[in-house]
Amino acid sequence: MTGKSNQPEEPHYAADPRVHIGHVHLKVADLERALSFYAGVLGLEITQRLGEAAAFLSAGGYHHHIALNTWESLGGSPPPPGTTGLYHSAIVYPTRAALAEALHRVLRAHIPLEGAADHGVSQSIYLRDPDDNGVELYWDKPKDQWPRTPDGNLAMFTRRLDLTDLLSEASNEPPLSSGPQDLQAESRGLGRALHFPIRESRAVMGKNGPPSQHKRQHPAVLSPNKRDQNSQP
Repeated sequence: MTGKSNQPEEPHYAADPRVHIGHVHLKVADLERALSFYAGVLGLEITQRLGEAAAFLSAGGYHHHIALNTWESLGGSPPPPGTTGLYHSAIVYPTRAALAEALHRVLRAHIPLEGAADHGVSQSIYLRDPDDNGVELYWDKPKDQWPRTPDGNLAMFTRRLDLTDLLSEASNEPPLSSGPQDLQAESRGLGRALHFPIRESRAVMGKNGPPSQHKRQHPAVLSPNKRDQNSQP
């Protein structure tokens, strides 16, 4: 039997505007190693710990924004390339200066960056935690600065983020002993222009070094090959 159903269409459902992502719960191989990153480098507070098996962390006194556990992953390995799962978790900072301070801490800990970008709505730093989970650290621009099309739709993009300028906004942070000189990676070459760790990717390696074991290339990767200024995040 063909033909349209006589049943009325259900009205469009929209979630309550107060709904938001509450926390991210990650499987890790080594709890202490994971805590050295999320608490030690990023400065999240441990709100509760379940022995050597799990821990909960937050900022500002919330019960937890990040949870870590080894229940099914103790001593495990990251998922291989080509599998589904978490692309990255994202931590938002209240000000650009706060993001700059986080970047300072990441660089001082010699944690490789995977990318950095201005998305119009936000400015973002990309890296990985000790279990190879993608992590984004970002600051949201004021809503009235978000780029929009003439008809009012959101028009995010991916453009180069000036990390030298960002780092200059950090307060109460000592100068980096080995930081970026100019970060003009697009024109001067990754190895010469960047003087802090950058995770190798197939997009930027080749003559300058071995292929990376990490097959993922982030869209905002710091690469000498300049991306389209209007490409999407």
